[in-house]
Amino acid sequence: MKLLIVIPAYNELESLPGVIADLQTHCPQHDYLVVNDGSTDGTGALCRQNGWNMLDLPINLGLAGAFQAGLLYAWEQGYDAAIQFDADGQHDAAYVQPLLDKLSEGYDIVIGSRFVTVKKPITLRMAGSFIISFAIRLVTGGVKVCDPTGGMRVFNRRVMRVLANNLNYPPEPDTIAYLLRCGAKICEQQVSIRERTAGTSYFTMIKSVKYMAQTTLSILFVQWFRKNDLKEEAAEHV
Repeated sequence: MKLLIVIPAYNELESLPGVIADLQTHCPQHDYLVVNDGSTDGTGALCRQNGWNMLDLPINLGLAGAFQAGLLYAWEQGYDAAIQFDADGQHDAAYVQPLLDKLSEGYDIVIGSRFVTVKKPITLRMAGSFIISFAIRLVTGGVKVCDPTGGMRVFNRRVMRVLANNLNYPPEPDTIAYLLRCGAKICEQQVSIRERTAGTSYFTMIKSVKYMAQTTLSILFVQWFRKNDLKEEAAEHV
């Protein structure tokens, strides 16, 4: 399976070398693409100096927009699958192949989850995750997604086409809920996430609360107004 590892990066000058080294060690057989999301700290220059594969965005689109740009590249270049991989060093490249192997079993999306075999802690930090998981169960007839905000997600070409070629279809929990209702086969694979050691996070506390509220509202209300793009995609390829 031809896989593209998409790495959205905003001001990750300090973390990115370790991320690339990790991928080159554990996934030398797979291609990667750094999506430089309008960084101002020299992230783009670092990629050029080292000859790393890069899509250089002139402005900051945010995490979802940067990943969508990478998905569009993957779609147009004929990749069979694409995986979202953080530039902050939190994702472990050793899990890329197990996620891809699970995808090859016939799933449309595989989520690298922290809470398949590990119990989700009851903390303020996890409150948003609990709420989003509950919202997904409400709208999908009881489908349980243990780690809806897990950022390490691999998508097959069927789903990639929908996400890459439509506006306002970010690869976020509300779109995961929408795809489940459209008939997508989704599973979770246990992974471990490292703590960030350098760089600037996309999410501040205020942005995190806003994200949780917007995502929950989108799951409960907005997604019902979307057409079933997966059904149309299947019809076009009959």
